[in-house]
Amino acid sequence: MNLLIEMFSTFKQTGDLINDCYNFLKNKDKTIVAEHSLKVSNECVRLADLFGYSQEDASIAGILHDISAVFPYSTQLEIVKNYGVELLPVEEDFPLLVHQKTSRIIAEKIFNIHDVNILNAIGCHTTLKENPCTLDLILFIADKLCWDNPYTAPYYELVSDALETSLEYAAYVYMKYNLDEDLLKVIHPWYQQAYDQLHLGFTNYENMESNSFRKSISLSINRKHKRNRS
Repeated sequence: MNLLIEMFSTFKQTGDLINDCYNFLKNKDKTIVAEHSLKVSNECVRLADLFGYSQEDASIAGILHDISAVFPYSTQLEIVKNYGVELLPVEEDFPLLVHQKTSRIIAEKIFNIHDVNILNAIGCHTTLKENPCTLDLILFIADKLCWDNPYTAPYYELVSDALETSLEYAAYVYMKYNLDEDLLKVIHPWYQQAYDQLHLGFTNYENMESNSFRKSISLSINRKHKRNRS
């Protein structure tokens, strides 16, 4: 049997996509993912309002971005292969990275989402990609601001402040933070390509290597360590 059909065979849609997805994840013992997805959906709506994008589309992308969590990563690799979606070597070596592609497939095949902007945003919400559209950036940033840890993300203030400039700048600040602090276990090529493109656009915006930028990162890290010790 098709793996998607088997998983969603008893799933009944009521017409309320947000509650349907939330309840489905909870019923599959994915409460943390359900709560995270709802927060991301709400944050997407907030950012869409700030940057003049469809709040409904942003909400849909947010609630569905991690819907693939109901499958183990080994099964997700199989699903992606079965649907003829290209798997990069880094995704096979580090399957966590494939969940964005699996979620895109589920959004289209199970939830009948056919808006290419919504699907594309879901499909790159972890890594981003070159030439991101507005919804790509909204979902990418919302996901990072609403990470599913009990304490505030160490980059939260940096990215929130960067949003006062633009979505692109906020994405750049987040990506640069991860690279500078060597926080990524692997670097997906889409991530690197997106970062390189954003870096070119912002090298003349500010001196991102300034002492003030380093100091702001240091303060964020110190606050994180203090919270972890308490």
